[in-house]
Amino acid sequence: MVKVLIIDDEEPLREAIHILGDWEGLGVTEVLEATDGQSGLSMLREHSIDIALVDMKMPELSGLQLLQTVQQEFPELLLIVISGYDDFQYTQQAIRSKAVDYLLKPVNRADLNGALRKAVDMLESKRQRENEFINRNITLNMSLPKLKEKLYLSILERSFKSHSNEASLPLIGAGVPGNVFAAGILRLLNLEQVRSARFHGDRELMRFAVTNVLNENSVQGFEAFSFADPKEEREVVAVFTLKGSYSDEAAFHSMHHLRKAVSMLKELFGIVCVGGLGQPCREVPDLARSYEEARSALDRIDLLQLKPNTVAAIHDARSALPERPSLTGRLPLLRNFLESGNALQARSVLKESVQAWQNTGYFTLGDADRMIREFIFLLNDIAQELGAAPEALRDGKHKELRSLGLSGDYTSFTEFEAVLGHILSIYAAEISRTLGGDRGSVLENIKAYIDNHYFENIKISMFTDKYFLSREYLMKLFKGQYGYGIHEYVQKVRMDKAKELLSDPVLKIQDISEMLGYRDKNYFSKAFRNYYDCSPSEFRMLPPEVKK
Repeated sequence: MVKVLIIDDEEPLREAIHILGDWEGLGVTEVLEATDGQSGLSMLREHSIDIALVDMKMPELSGLQLLQTVQQEFPELLLIVISGYDDFQYTQQAIRSKAVDYLLKPVNRADLNGALRKAVDMLESKRQRENEFINRNITLNMSLPKLKEKLYLSILERSFKSHSNEASLPLIGAGVPGNVFAAGILRLLNLEQVRSARFHGDRELMRFAVTNVLNENSVQGFEAFSFADPKEEREVVAVFTLKGSYSDEAAFHSMHHLRKAVSMLKELFGIVCVGGLGQPCREVPDLARSYEEARSALDRIDLLQLKPNTVAAIHDARSALPERPSLTGRLPLLRNFLESGNALQARSVLKESVQAWQNTGYFTLGDADRMIREFIFLLNDIAQELGAAPEALRDGKHKELRSLGLSGDYTSFTEFEAVLGHILSIYAAEISRTLGGDRGSVLENIKAYIDNHYFENIKISMFTDKYFLSREYLMKLFKGQYGYGIHEYVQKVRMDKAKELLSDPVLKIQDISEMLGYRDKNYFSKAFRNYYDCSPSEFRMLPPEVKK
Protein backbone atom coordinates (compact mmCIF):
# COMPACT_ATOMS: atom_id res chain seq x y z
CA MET A 1 0.00 0.00 0.00
CA VAL A 2 1.49 3.31 -1.13
CA LYS A 3 -0.19 6.72 -0.82
CA VAL A 4 0.93 9.64 -2.98
CA LEU A 5 0.06 13.33 -2.55
CA ILE A 6 0.40 15.84 -5.42
CA ILE A 7 0.84 19.41 -4.12
CA ASP A 8 0.52 21.93 -6.95
CA ASP A 9 -1.63 25.00 -7.59
CA GLU A 10 -1.83 24.29 -11.34
CA GLU A 11 -4.63 21.86 -12.17
CA PRO A 12 -3.19 20.98 -15.64
CA LEU A 13 0.02 19.77 -14.01
CA ARG A 14 -1.92 17.75 -11.43
CA GLU A 15 -3.96 16.17 -14.21
CA ALA A 16 -0.81 15.47 -16.23
CA ILE A 17 0.77 13.67 -13.29
CA HIS A 18 -2.45 11.67 -12.81
CA ILE A 19 -2.36 10.64 -16.48
CA LEU A 20 1.38 9.97 -16.80
CA GLY A 21 1.93 8.08 -13.55
CA ASP A 22 2.09 4.28 -13.78
CA TRP A 23 0.23 3.99 -10.49
CA GLU A 24 -0.84 0.37 -10.78
CA GLY A 25 2.58 -0.79 -11.89
CA LEU A 26 4.20 1.08 -9.00
CA GLY A 27 1.79 -0.39 -6.44
CA VAL A 28 0.27 3.02 -5.60
CA THR A 29 -3.16 2.50 -4.06
CA GLU A 30 -4.24 6.13 -3.64
CA VAL A 31 -3.33 9.45 -5.26
CA LEU A 32 -4.50 12.57 -3.42
CA GLU A 33 -4.28 16.21 -4.48
CA ALA A 34 -3.70 19.55 -2.74
CA THR A 35 -4.14 22.85 -4.56
CA ASP A 36 -1.59 24.83 -2.56
CA GLY A 37 1.14 24.44 0.05
CA GLN A 38 -1.09 25.19 3.03
CA SER A 39 -3.73 22.61 2.11
CA GLY A 40 -0.93 20.18 1.25
CA LEU A 41 0.49 20.55 4.77
CA SER A 42 -2.98 19.97 6.23
CA MET A 43 -3.41 16.78 4.18
CA LEU A 44 0.01 15.52 5.26
CA ARG A 45 -1.10 15.96 8.85
CA GLU A 46 -4.46 14.29 8.22
CA HIS A 47 -3.44 11.38 6.00
CA SER A 48 -0.66 8.83 6.13
CA ILE A 49 1.26 9.90 3.02
CA ASP A 50 4.29 7.94 1.78
CA ILE A 51 5.40 10.07 -1.20
CA ALA A 52 4.71 13.73 -1.94
CA LEU A 53 5.30 15.54 -5.25
CA VAL A 54 5.80 19.23 -4.46
CA ASP A 55 5.77 22.18 -6.85
CA MET A 56 8.26 24.81 -5.69
CA LYS A 57 6.38 27.89 -6.88
CA MET A 58 2.99 28.21 -5.15
CA PRO A 59 1.06 31.12 -3.59
CA GLU A 60 0.86 31.71 0.18
CA LEU A 61 3.00 28.81 1.41
CA SER A 62 5.67 28.20 -1.23
CA GLY A 63 7.24 24.84 -1.99
CA LEU A 64 10.45 26.09 -0.37
CA GLN A 65 8.64 26.90 2.88
CA LEU A 66 6.68 23.65 2.69
CA LEU A 67 9.86 21.58 2.37
CA GLN A 68 11.37 23.29 5.40
CA THR A 69 8.28 22.48 7.48
CA VAL A 70 8.08 18.90 6.17
CA GLN A 71 11.71 18.36 7.10
CA GLN A 72 10.80 19.04 10.73
CA GLU A 73 7.37 17.39 10.98
CA PHE A 74 7.63 14.48 8.54
CA PRO A 75 11.27 13.36 8.36
CA GLU A 76 10.21 9.96 6.97
CA LEU A 77 8.24 11.43 4.04
CA LEU A 78 9.75 10.79 0.59
CA LEU A 79 9.76 13.93 -1.58
CA ILE A 80 9.88 14.53 -5.31
CA VAL A 81 10.39 18.22 -6.12
CA ILE A 82 8.92 19.72 -9.32
CA SER A 83 9.88 23.16 -10.61
CA GLY A 84 9.75 25.22 -13.76
CA TYR A 85 12.84 27.06 -12.63
CA ASP A 86 16.30 25.56 -12.67
CA ASP A 87 17.17 27.47 -9.51
CA PHE A 88 20.07 26.46 -7.27
CA GLN A 89 18.23 27.68 -4.16
CA TYR A 90 15.42 25.23 -4.84
CA THR A 91 17.86 22.44 -5.59
CA GLN A 92 19.76 23.19 -2.38
CA GLN A 93 16.58 23.00 -0.26
CA ALA A 94 15.54 19.83 -2.06
CA ILE A 95 18.88 18.25 -1.15
CA ARG A 96 18.56 19.42 2.48
CA SER A 97 15.05 17.96 2.58
CA LYS A 98 16.43 14.64 1.28
CA ALA A 99 14.32 14.79 -1.88
CA VAL A 100 14.30 11.58 -3.90
CA ASP A 101 14.46 13.48 -7.18
CA TYR A 102 14.18 16.97 -8.71
CA LEU A 103 12.09 17.27 -11.89
CA LEU A 104 11.81 20.24 -14.22
CA LYS A 105 8.59 21.20 -16.00
CA PRO A 106 7.15 20.09 -18.33
CA VAL A 107 7.19 16.71 -16.63
CA ASN A 108 7.47 13.76 -18.97
CA ARG A 109 6.33 10.18 -18.42
CA ALA A 110 9.78 8.59 -18.21
CA ASP A 111 11.25 11.05 -15.69
CA LEU A 112 8.14 11.05 -13.53
CA ASN A 113 7.87 7.26 -13.30
CA GLY A 114 11.61 6.98 -12.82
CA ALA A 115 11.44 9.27 -9.81
CA LEU A 116 8.37 7.47 -8.48
CA ARG A 117 10.03 4.07 -8.90
CA LYS A 118 13.06 5.31 -6.97
CA ALA A 119 10.82 6.53 -4.14
CA VAL A 120 8.77 3.30 -4.05
CA ASP A 121 11.95 1.20 -3.96
CA MET A 122 13.26 3.26 -1.03
CA LEU A 123 9.93 2.86 0.76
CA GLU A 124 9.85 -0.90 0.26
CA SER A 125 13.45 -1.23 1.44
CA LYS A 126 12.66 0.75 4.58
CA ARG A 127 9.56 -1.33 5.32
CA GLN A 128 11.56 -4.51 4.83
CA ARG A 129 14.15 -3.38 7.39
CA GLU A 130 11.40 -2.56 9.88
CA ASN A 131 9.76 -5.94 9.34
CA GLU A 132 13.09 -7.71 9.80
CA PHE A 133 13.59 -5.81 13.08
CA ILE A 134 10.16 -6.85 14.33
CA ASN A 135 10.45 -10.45 13.12
CA ARG A 136 13.81 -10.90 14.85
CA ASN A 137 12.31 -9.75 18.10
CA ILE A 138 9.25 -11.94 17.66
CA THR A 139 11.50 -14.97 17.34
CA LEU A 140 13.44 -14.02 20.47
CA ASN A 141 10.38 -13.30 22.57
CA MET A 142 7.86 -16.02 21.69
CA SER A 143 8.12 -17.24 25.28
CA LEU A 144 6.43 -14.13 26.76
CA PRO A 145 4.65 -15.55 29.83
CA LYS A 146 0.91 -15.07 29.41
CA LEU A 147 0.45 -16.15 33.00
CA LYS A 148 2.32 -13.06 34.18
CA GLU A 149 0.04 -10.82 32.14
CA LYS A 150 -3.05 -12.58 33.48
CA LEU A 151 -1.86 -12.12 37.08
CA TYR A 152 -1.21 -8.42 36.65
CA LEU A 153 -4.58 -7.89 34.95
CA SER A 154 -6.43 -9.55 37.81
CA ILE A 155 -4.56 -7.35 40.31
CA LEU A 156 -5.23 -4.12 38.39
CA GLU A 157 -8.91 -5.02 37.99
CA ARG A 158 -9.13 -5.92 41.71
CA SER A 159 -10.29 -9.45 40.94
CA PHE A 160 -7.12 -11.13 42.21
CA LYS A 161 -7.65 -14.11 44.57
CA SER A 162 -4.50 -14.67 46.60
CA HIS A 163 -5.47 -18.13 47.87
CA SER A 164 -5.92 -19.54 44.36
CA ASN A 165 -2.88 -17.77 42.83
CA GLU A 166 -0.39 -18.01 45.68
CA ALA A 167 1.94 -20.36 43.81
CA SER A 168 2.22 -17.87 40.93
CA LEU A 169 3.05 -14.78 43.01
CA PRO A 170 6.85 -15.31 42.94
CA LEU A 171 6.62 -14.98 39.15
CA ILE A 172 5.97 -11.25 39.60
CA GLY A 173 8.28 -10.67 42.56
CA ALA A 174 5.54 -10.55 45.20
CA GLY A 175 6.57 -11.16 48.81
CA VAL A 176 10.26 -10.37 48.18
CA PRO A 177 11.50 -7.96 50.90
CA GLY A 178 12.56 -4.58 49.55
CA ASN A 179 10.75 -4.84 46.20
CA VAL A 180 8.88 -1.70 45.10
CA PHE A 181 6.21 -1.70 42.36
CA ALA A 182 4.58 1.00 40.21
CA ALA A 183 2.06 1.02 37.36
CA GLY A 184 2.14 3.16 34.23
CA ILE A 185 0.03 3.58 31.10
CA LEU A 186 1.08 4.62 27.60
CA ARG A 187 -1.53 5.92 25.14
CA LEU A 188 -0.69 5.75 21.43
CA LEU A 189 -2.08 8.96 19.95
CA ASN A 190 -1.46 8.16 16.27
CA LEU A 191 -2.17 4.43 16.47
CA GLU A 192 -4.21 4.14 13.25
CA GLN A 193 -1.73 6.11 11.20
CA VAL A 194 1.29 4.11 12.36
CA ARG A 195 -0.48 0.76 12.20
CA SER A 196 -1.40 1.42 8.58
CA ALA A 197 1.89 2.98 7.52
CA ARG A 198 4.40 0.84 9.43
CA PHE A 199 2.63 -2.41 10.29
CA HIS A 200 0.37 -2.93 7.27
CA GLY A 201 -2.71 -2.81 9.50
CA ASP A 202 -1.54 -5.69 11.70
CA ARG A 203 -2.79 -4.89 15.22
CA GLU A 204 -0.96 -7.72 17.01
CA LEU A 205 2.33 -6.97 15.32
CA MET A 206 2.17 -3.35 16.43
CA ARG A 207 1.28 -4.34 20.00
CA PHE A 208 4.22 -6.67 20.10
CA ALA A 209 6.60 -3.98 18.84
CA VAL A 210 5.47 -1.49 21.48
CA THR A 211 5.60 -3.89 24.43
CA ASN A 212 8.93 -5.22 23.24
CA VAL A 213 10.48 -1.73 23.35
CA LEU A 214 9.10 -1.15 26.86
CA ASN A 215 10.35 -4.50 28.14
CA GLU A 216 13.77 -4.39 26.50
CA ASN A 217 14.75 -1.21 28.33
CA SER A 218 14.97 -2.99 31.68
CA VAL A 219 18.31 -2.81 33.55
CA GLN A 220 19.82 -4.71 36.47
CA GLY A 221 17.63 -4.38 39.55
CA PHE A 222 14.85 -2.74 37.54
CA GLU A 223 12.32 -4.67 35.47
CA ALA A 224 9.53 -3.46 33.20
CA PHE A 225 6.76 -5.77 32.09
CA SER A 226 4.15 -4.43 29.68
CA PHE A 227 1.10 -5.68 27.82
CA ALA A 228 -1.71 -4.29 25.69
CA ASP A 229 -4.75 -3.22 27.66
CA PRO A 230 -7.55 -5.59 26.51
CA LYS A 231 -10.20 -2.88 27.15
CA GLU A 232 -8.43 0.15 25.65
CA GLU A 233 -7.01 -0.51 22.21
CA ARG A 234 -4.80 2.57 22.23
CA GLU A 235 -3.18 1.84 25.57
CA VAL A 236 -0.35 -0.28 26.90
CA VAL A 237 0.01 -1.06 30.61
CA ALA A 238 3.47 -1.22 32.18
CA VAL A 239 4.32 -2.63 35.61
CA PHE A 240 7.70 -1.67 37.07
CA THR A 241 9.59 -3.62 39.71
CA LEU A 242 12.61 -2.15 41.48
CA LYS A 243 14.50 -4.55 43.73
CA GLY A 244 15.71 -3.43 47.18
CA SER A 245 14.87 0.23 46.72
CA TYR A 246 13.01 3.22 48.17
CA SER A 247 9.73 4.61 46.82
CA ASP A 248 11.31 7.87 45.62
CA GLU A 249 14.01 5.97 43.76
CA ALA A 250 11.42 3.68 42.21
CA ALA A 251 9.36 6.68 41.07
CA PHE A 252 12.44 8.27 39.47
CA HIS A 253 13.48 5.09 37.62
CA SER A 254 9.92 4.37 36.46
CA MET A 255 9.47 7.89 35.09
CA HIS A 256 12.87 7.79 33.39
CA HIS A 257 12.03 4.42 31.85
CA LEU A 258 8.68 5.59 30.49
CA ARG A 259 10.19 8.72 28.97
CA LYS A 260 12.98 6.73 27.37
CA ALA A 261 10.46 4.25 25.94
CA VAL A 262 8.26 6.91 24.36
CA SER A 263 11.35 8.50 22.82
CA MET A 264 12.42 5.16 21.31
CA LEU A 265 8.92 4.42 20.00
CA LYS A 266 8.95 7.77 18.19
CA GLU A 267 12.41 7.16 16.78
CA LEU A 268 11.82 3.55 15.68
CA PHE A 269 8.24 3.63 14.44
CA GLY A 270 7.04 7.24 14.45
CA ILE A 271 4.63 6.47 17.32
CA VAL A 272 3.49 9.56 19.23
CA CYS A 273 2.37 8.71 22.74
CA VAL A 274 1.77 10.15 26.20
CA GLY A 275 1.88 8.38 29.53
CA GLY A 276 0.67 8.41 33.10
CA LEU A 277 2.50 7.03 36.13
CA GLY A 278 1.08 6.04 39.54
CA GLN A 279 2.74 6.23 42.95
CA PRO A 280 5.04 3.30 43.89
CA CYS A 281 3.88 0.69 46.41
CA ARG A 282 5.47 -2.18 48.34
CA GLU A 283 2.58 -4.64 48.20
CA VAL A 284 1.54 -6.16 44.87
CA PRO A 285 -2.24 -5.76 45.54
CA ASP A 286 -1.66 -2.00 45.86
CA LEU A 287 -0.72 -1.92 42.17
CA ALA A 288 -4.47 -1.45 41.55
CA ARG A 289 -4.28 1.94 43.29
CA SER A 290 -1.09 2.84 41.40
CA TYR A 291 -2.78 1.92 38.11
CA GLU A 292 -5.81 4.10 38.92
CA GLU A 293 -3.47 7.00 39.71
CA ALA A 294 -1.69 6.46 36.38
CA ARG A 295 -5.08 6.53 34.63
CA SER A 296 -6.03 9.76 36.39
CA ALA A 297 -2.69 11.39 35.54
CA LEU A 298 -3.06 10.37 31.88
CA ASP A 299 -6.67 11.56 31.61
CA ARG A 300 -5.78 14.94 33.13
CA ILE A 301 -3.07 15.80 30.59
CA ASP A 302 -4.07 19.12 29.00
CA LEU A 303 -4.87 18.61 25.32
CA LEU A 304 -4.68 22.37 24.68
CA GLN A 305 -1.03 22.40 25.75
CA LEU A 306 -0.18 18.84 24.74
CA LYS A 307 3.42 18.09 23.93
CA PRO A 308 3.90 14.69 22.29
CA ASN A 309 5.76 12.13 24.41
CA THR A 310 4.63 13.72 27.69
CA VAL A 311 4.66 11.46 30.75
CA ALA A 312 2.71 12.73 33.78
CA ALA A 313 2.49 11.59 37.38
CA ILE A 314 -0.62 12.09 39.50
CA HIS A 315 0.96 15.02 41.38
CA ASP A 316 1.49 16.85 38.05
CA ALA A 317 -2.25 17.15 37.39
CA ARG A 318 -4.61 19.87 38.56
CA SER A 319 -6.69 18.95 41.57
CA ALA A 320 -9.81 20.81 40.37
CA LEU A 321 -11.04 20.90 36.78
CA PRO A 322 -13.32 23.57 35.29
CA GLU A 323 -16.86 22.53 34.42
CA ARG A 324 -17.25 21.39 30.84
CA PRO A 325 -20.00 22.81 28.61
CA SER A 326 -22.21 19.93 27.43
CA LEU A 327 -23.39 19.16 23.91
CA THR A 328 -26.78 18.03 25.20
CA GLY A 329 -28.18 21.56 25.17
CA ARG A 330 -27.30 21.85 21.46
CA LEU A 331 -29.23 18.72 20.53
CA PRO A 332 -32.40 20.45 19.20
CA LEU A 333 -30.38 22.75 16.95
CA LEU A 334 -28.27 19.86 15.61
CA ARG A 335 -31.39 17.83 14.90
CA ASN A 336 -33.11 20.66 13.02
CA PHE A 337 -30.11 21.41 10.84
CA LEU A 338 -29.38 17.75 10.04
CA GLU A 339 -33.01 16.97 9.28
CA SER A 340 -33.24 19.98 6.92
CA GLY A 341 -30.03 18.92 5.17
CA ASN A 342 -28.09 21.98 6.36
CA ALA A 343 -24.79 20.35 7.24
CA LEU A 344 -22.93 23.67 7.23
CA GLN A 345 -25.11 25.03 10.03
CA ALA A 346 -24.69 21.76 11.95
CA ARG A 347 -20.93 22.21 11.66
CA SER A 348 -21.30 25.75 13.00
CA VAL A 349 -23.10 24.41 16.08
CA LEU A 350 -20.24 21.97 16.64
CA LYS A 351 -17.68 24.73 16.08
CA GLU A 352 -19.34 26.94 18.72
CA SER A 353 -19.28 24.12 21.27
CA VAL A 354 -15.64 23.31 20.55
CA GLN A 355 -14.73 26.99 20.91
CA ALA A 356 -16.48 27.08 24.30
CA TRP A 357 -14.39 24.11 25.49
CA GLN A 358 -11.23 25.76 24.22
CA ASN A 359 -12.08 29.02 25.99
CA THR A 360 -12.04 27.27 29.39
CA GLY A 361 -8.25 27.22 29.04
CA TYR A 362 -7.88 23.61 30.19
CA PHE A 363 -9.22 20.64 28.25
CA THR A 364 -7.92 17.17 29.08
CA LEU A 365 -7.51 13.91 27.20
CA GLY A 366 -10.22 12.47 29.44
CA ASP A 367 -12.52 15.34 28.44
CA ALA A 368 -11.83 14.61 24.78
CA ASP A 369 -12.67 10.90 25.17
CA ARG A 370 -15.91 11.71 26.98
CA MET A 371 -16.92 14.32 24.41
CA ILE A 372 -16.41 11.91 21.50
CA ARG A 373 -18.55 9.29 23.22
CA GLU A 374 -21.22 11.87 24.07
CA PHE A 375 -21.23 13.27 20.53
CA ILE A 376 -21.68 9.83 18.98
CA PHE A 377 -24.44 9.04 21.48
CA LEU A 378 -26.32 12.28 20.70
CA LEU A 379 -25.93 11.95 16.92
CA ASN A 380 -27.02 8.34 17.12
CA ASP A 381 -30.19 9.38 18.93
CA ILE A 382 -30.94 11.97 16.23
CA ALA A 383 -30.23 9.49 13.42
CA GLN A 384 -32.37 6.78 15.00
CA GLU A 385 -35.28 9.17 15.29
CA LEU A 386 -34.92 9.91 11.59
CA GLY A 387 -34.37 6.24 10.70
CA ALA A 388 -30.82 6.88 9.51
CA ALA A 389 -28.43 5.58 12.18
CA PRO A 390 -25.22 4.06 10.71
CA GLU A 391 -25.25 0.47 11.94
CA ALA A 392 -21.52 0.34 12.68
CA LEU A 393 -21.77 3.27 15.14
CA ARG A 394 -24.84 2.21 17.09
CA ASP A 395 -22.77 0.91 20.01
CA GLY A 396 -21.06 4.29 20.44
CA LYS A 397 -17.57 2.80 20.87
CA HIS A 398 -14.27 4.21 19.63
CA LYS A 399 -13.34 1.02 17.85
CA GLU A 400 -16.39 1.35 15.63
CA LEU A 401 -14.97 4.51 14.04
CA ARG A 402 -12.49 2.34 12.16
CA SER A 403 -15.26 0.32 10.50
CA LEU A 404 -16.43 3.51 8.75
CA GLY A 405 -12.94 4.47 7.68
CA LEU A 406 -12.58 7.02 10.48
CA SER A 407 -9.51 7.28 12.67
CA GLY A 408 -9.65 8.09 16.37
CA ASP A 409 -6.12 9.49 16.15
CA TYR A 410 -5.55 12.96 17.54
CA THR A 411 -2.32 14.47 18.80
CA SER A 412 -3.65 18.00 19.33
CA PHE A 413 -6.87 19.86 20.08
CA THR A 414 -7.17 20.74 16.38
CA GLU A 415 -7.01 17.07 15.39
CA PHE A 416 -9.54 16.21 18.12
CA GLU A 417 -11.87 18.79 16.60
CA ALA A 418 -11.32 17.17 13.19
CA VAL A 419 -12.36 13.77 14.60
CA LEU A 420 -15.65 15.30 15.76
CA GLY A 421 -16.06 16.89 12.32
CA HIS A 422 -15.55 13.54 10.58
CA ILE A 423 -18.13 11.89 12.85
CA LEU A 424 -20.63 14.66 12.07
CA SER A 425 -19.98 14.27 8.33
CA ILE A 426 -20.72 10.54 8.49
CA TYR A 427 -24.04 11.08 10.24
CA ALA A 428 -24.94 14.07 8.04
CA ALA A 429 -24.28 11.99 4.92
CA GLU A 430 -26.33 9.05 6.23
CA ILE A 431 -29.25 11.30 7.17
CA SER A 432 -29.01 13.15 3.86
CA ARG A 433 -28.98 9.86 1.94
CA THR A 434 -31.94 8.48 3.87
CA LEU A 435 -34.05 11.63 3.66
CA GLY A 436 -32.93 12.93 0.29
CA GLY A 437 -32.72 9.88 -1.94
CA ASP A 438 -30.37 6.95 -2.52
CA ARG A 439 -26.75 7.20 -3.52
CA GLY A 440 -27.47 5.97 -7.04
CA SER A 441 -29.30 9.17 -7.87
CA VAL A 442 -26.43 11.17 -6.35
CA LEU A 443 -23.91 9.47 -8.64
CA GLU A 444 -26.18 9.94 -11.65
CA ASN A 445 -26.44 13.64 -10.86
CA ILE A 446 -22.66 13.96 -10.61
CA LYS A 447 -22.16 12.12 -13.90
CA ALA A 448 -24.78 14.28 -15.61
CA TYR A 449 -23.13 17.43 -14.31
CA ILE A 450 -19.75 16.35 -15.71
CA ASP A 451 -21.32 15.42 -19.05
CA ASN A 452 -22.79 18.92 -19.36
CA HIS A 453 -20.01 20.99 -17.72
CA TYR A 454 -16.83 19.14 -18.78
CA PHE A 455 -15.36 22.46 -20.03
CA GLU A 456 -15.47 23.99 -16.55
CA ASN A 457 -13.00 23.70 -13.69
CA ILE A 458 -14.64 20.72 -11.96
CA LYS A 459 -13.50 20.06 -8.42
CA ILE A 460 -14.49 17.08 -6.28
CA SER A 461 -15.15 19.44 -3.37
CA MET A 462 -18.18 20.75 -5.33
CA PHE A 463 -19.82 17.36 -4.90
CA THR A 464 -18.57 16.51 -1.40
CA ASP A 465 -20.01 19.77 -0.04
CA LYS A 466 -23.30 19.34 -1.88
CA TYR A 467 -23.96 15.72 -0.91
CA PHE A 468 -22.16 15.65 2.48
CA LEU A 469 -19.85 12.82 1.45
CA SER A 470 -16.15 12.49 2.19
CA ARG A 471 -13.79 12.81 -0.78
CA GLU A 472 -12.44 9.25 -0.43
CA TYR A 473 -15.90 7.71 -0.04
CA LEU A 474 -17.34 9.61 -3.03
CA MET A 475 -14.44 8.67 -5.31
CA LYS A 476 -14.79 5.02 -4.28
CA LEU A 477 -18.56 5.05 -5.00
CA PHE A 478 -18.15 6.76 -8.36
CA LYS A 479 -15.44 4.38 -9.57
CA GLY A 480 -17.42 1.38 -8.39
CA GLN A 481 -20.47 2.58 -10.34
CA TYR A 482 -18.83 3.75 -13.58
CA GLY A 483 -15.37 2.18 -13.64
CA TYR A 484 -13.63 5.57 -13.66
CA GLY A 485 -12.48 7.93 -10.96
CA ILE A 486 -14.08 11.39 -11.15
CA HIS A 487 -10.92 12.99 -12.57
CA GLU A 488 -10.54 10.11 -15.02
CA TYR A 489 -14.14 10.48 -16.15
CA VAL A 490 -13.77 14.25 -16.71
CA GLN A 491 -10.69 13.48 -18.81
CA LYS A 492 -12.55 10.78 -20.76
CA VAL A 493 -15.47 13.10 -21.55
CA ARG A 494 -13.08 15.83 -22.68
CA MET A 495 -11.10 13.47 -24.89
CA ASP A 496 -14.24 11.94 -26.43
CA LYS A 497 -15.47 15.45 -27.18
CA ALA A 498 -12.05 16.38 -28.56
CA LYS A 499 -12.26 13.59 -31.13
CA GLU A 500 -15.70 14.82 -32.16
CA LEU A 501 -14.58 18.44 -32.52
CA LEU A 502 -11.39 17.54 -34.37
CA SER A 503 -13.51 15.86 -37.04
CA ASP A 504 -14.70 19.34 -38.01
CA PRO A 505 -11.88 20.76 -40.20
CA VAL A 506 -13.18 24.31 -39.78
CA LEU A 507 -12.36 24.41 -36.07
CA LYS A 508 -8.84 25.42 -35.08
CA ILE A 509 -7.01 23.40 -32.46
CA GLN A 510 -6.70 26.54 -30.32
CA ASP A 511 -10.49 26.98 -30.43
CA ILE A 512 -11.07 23.34 -29.56
CA SER A 513 -8.67 23.62 -26.64
CA GLU A 514 -10.69 26.54 -25.23
CA MET A 515 -14.01 24.81 -25.86
CA LEU A 516 -12.80 21.86 -23.79
CA GLY A 517 -11.75 24.07 -20.89
CA TYR A 518 -7.99 23.95 -21.42
CA ARG A 519 -6.24 27.24 -20.79
CA ASP A 520 -3.26 26.31 -22.89
CA LYS A 521 -3.23 24.82 -26.41
CA ASN A 522 0.09 23.05 -25.80
CA TYR A 523 -1.22 21.41 -22.65
CA PHE A 524 -4.31 20.21 -24.53
CA SER A 525 -2.08 18.73 -27.23
CA LYS A 526 0.06 17.00 -24.62
CA ALA A 527 -3.00 15.61 -22.82
CA PHE A 528 -4.46 14.40 -26.13
CA ARG A 529 -1.22 12.66 -27.10
CA ASN A 530 -0.97 10.96 -23.72
CA TYR A 531 -4.54 9.73 -24.10
CA TYR A 532 -4.54 8.64 -27.77
CA ASP A 533 -0.80 8.27 -28.56
CA CYS A 534 -1.00 10.92 -31.27
CA SER A 535 -1.26 14.69 -31.45
CA PRO A 536 -4.49 16.49 -32.45
CA SER A 537 -2.92 17.39 -35.81
CA GLU A 538 -1.90 13.78 -36.45
CA PHE A 539 -5.38 12.60 -35.47
CA ARG A 540 -6.95 14.81 -38.12
CA MET A 541 -4.81 13.14 -40.79
CA LEU A 542 -5.95 9.62 -39.83
CA PRO A 543 -8.42 7.75 -42.08
CA PRO A 544 -12.06 8.01 -40.88
CA GLU A 545 -12.25 4.32 -40.00
CA VAL A 546 -9.24 4.64 -37.67
CA LYS A 547 -10.68 7.67 -35.87
CA LYS A 548 -13.67 5.73 -34.57
